[in-house]
Amino acid sequence: MTGTHKGTSITRRRALAVTGGTAAAGGLAIAGYQSAFADGTTATAAGTVSETASASASATSGGGTCVLMSSVTEGPYYLDGALVRKDITEGKSGVPLTLRITVQDTTESCAPVAGAAVEIWHCDAWGYYSGYTTANPGGSAPAESEDGSTADDKTYLRGYQVADANGVATFETIVPGWYTPRTCHIHVKVHTGGEKEDGTYEGGKVNYTGQLFFDDDIAEQIFELEPYSKHSGTWTKLDDDMVYDGGGASSGLLTLKAVHKKDPSKGYKGSITLGVDPDAENTGAGSGGGGGGTPPSGAPGGTPSDAPSASASSSASSS
Repeated sequence: MTGTHKGTSITRRRALAVTGGTAAAGGLAIAGYQSAFADGTTATAAGTVSETASASASATSGGGTCVLMSSVTEGPYYLDGALVRKDITEGKSGVPLTLRITVQDTTESCAPVAGAAVEIWHCDAWGYYSGYTTANPGGSAPAESEDGSTADDKTYLRGYQVADANGVATFETIVPGWYTPRTCHIHVKVHTGGEKEDGTYEGGKVNYTGQLFFDDDIAEQIFELEPYSKHSGTWTKLDDDMVYDGGGASSGLLTLKAVHKKDPSKGYKGSITLGVDPDAENTGAGSGGGGGGTPPSGAPGGTPSDAPSASASSSASSS
């Protein structure tokens, strides 16, 4: 249940999203945001486009519809300079997750976006993000590191993969834990126009910023296992999350398949398809608007919550 990638420390700038307005931790879902995802391969829940996202551009390929996603804020724990790598665990323990993300071009009849750089980042089994290990995840969890002086130099559970000819990027990671006031989730960005340089991805622009989610029943089973169970407290379920809007696959809910049906500790395979406009730009940073929950205590001062941004959604829909 552990990854094999050795710990890595790199020099990078901290790119923080800036939004206006916060609400109490564990706040209700934000009105006015609907994200549209479509899983064109193995979705188990029907993906429907919400009225809010209905203005999004779409293209039809065969019998399916490719939907342009609405973006949300990147949240308070983004760091630029992530490494290009398939295995992002850096030795972090947890339930293994193979994540398959397919990127489609909504302007070209759902054609795959070969060469798109897909970037993901998420917390560890106890709710800590690399680079922000002093941020309290809520509840009661062991300390992220005994050596606090270098803990924030780590880069675990962050990375890029460049999509292949079919628009597919695959990661080897773990199922995230939880932190107050968020449900179990993974952050994602899609970049185009840049290139690999010095082990990371440079240049180009961000076409999409979003979040991926896990079914409550699966998350609950996983959180009862080690090392997740060492983080005690009340975790937020999908219906109470400030970002997830209840739309199933259309709202970023991953399609998950257990490696071993009777033993969740063996891991999962997760998949989703993201439709983007390669000509558009939406970083998820500095979008303003929107409410949200307060970041965990110990987070860098002045950083935003993970709440969706109304203006970012509007920008994505109108582009």
